[in-house]
Amino acid sequence: MDLGIRGKVALVTASSAGMGRNIANALAAEGANVVLFARSADKLQAVAAEIEDQHGVRALPVSGDMLSSEDVERLRASVQQAFGGLDILVLNTGRAPNPLRATLEETEEARWHEAYNNQLWSAIQVAKTLLPLMLGRGWGRVVAITSASVKSPMPHHALSTVFRAGMTAYVKHLANELGAQGITANCVAPALIDTSHRVGGAAYTPAQTEARKRLTPLGRMGAQEEVTGTVAFLASRQAGFITGSTVLVEGGMVGALI
Repeated sequence: MDLGIRGKVALVTASSAGMGRNIANALAAEGANVVLFARSADKLQAVAAEIEDQHGVRALPVSGDMLSSEDVERLRASVQQAFGGLDILVLNTGRAPNPLRATLEETEEARWHEAYNNQLWSAIQVAKTLLPLMLGRGWGRVVAITSASVKSPMPHHALSTVFRAGMTAYVKHLANELGAQGITANCVAPALIDTSHRVGGAAYTPAQTEARKRLTPLGRMGAQEEVTGTVAFLASRQAGFITGSTVLVEGGMVGALI
């Protein structure tokens, strides 16, 4: 299926490794030019070279911190200068502080501030600065990566759930306000995704992985490609009548009907 995004310009945050890198590759495989934004300049250069070599599109690495207004403004200027505008914005952020704790054990103010900044404010700062580059083009896609915990809160995930739920609300507001511009805004909410190939080691021990497999009717962990493929579809021409939605990619773990 041709997703209709060949030649579009896509920005993916936190894209030097992991999910962000995989999303950038998925969009580039569909012919989109990609802008990569993360703190590690060396890693970004390597990912950009990889994407250009494998997919034959343009990949622009811009190093910076999503929490720095100066860095985000420099990102905006770089996109404007290189491409003249933006078509697809993927808001990917890092994990909540470790170790995970029960809700009533989350008593440290610093951990709440860290989670807020990393999982909510950083994405909002990028969105409010970069979205003006999407206005007036008659077409656009915003996709935020959240977590299935916003639909069914998981134990020891309060720091993540609270602020990813806030991101979900923010994206819903964007959908309501940007629809007239031809811009859709949606969330992808993954859980139980395989991290065995992650640089630096898997997020789960073998025992934790086996326990997580039992949480889904499918009896397995999800593949990275099953998340990135969902993001690519929401960025597509065919997804133009989907907005304000959260698409779960969690193998049926969430038992709610709606």
